[in-house]
Amino acid sequence: MSHAPISHESPPWTQGTWLSVLAAAPAAPVKALADALLPELHAHGALEVVHNRAGLVMLPYRDTVRGTPFHLGEVLVAEGHVRQGQLTGYGACLGGDLEQALAVALLDLAAQRGDFDDRLRPFVLAQAGAQAAETHTLLRQVEATRVQMETF
Repeated sequence: MSHAPISHESPPWTQGTWLSVLAAAPAAPVKALADALLPELHAHGALEVVHNRAGLVMLPYRDTVRGTPFHLGEVLVAEGHVRQGQLTGYGACLGGDLEQALAVALLDLAAQRGDFDDRLRPFVLAQAGAQAAETHTLLRQVEATRVQMETF
């Protein structure tokens, strides 16, 4: 499945688009941006951490031959959930980094507020571009190992 790249010309992003990019972004820059926005978020009211936890979830996968879904196994996921007034921010990422999940949740909350777009959009664009480049490189490397078999 391929997704259209995020661009400045694209329509407003869905919450799912933001979260997909942020969840796959490296932890350090996500945490740094959340830390930078935190004082301004506090200016809008009290922040409540609803939960910040890690746990195992089943990883769904689809059989490539028959298309049958199955569970590949369990993966560790960190999850963060914050609330400010009527807005709720959610974040989840692979691994047990609770700070990263909380940072994604805070950035999700900031994205919903709308008044942080000047800092969030460039960050998400840069991360989406880096992720697309990494995926392209990986797919080229996989394609380079393809073996053509002849049958008689």
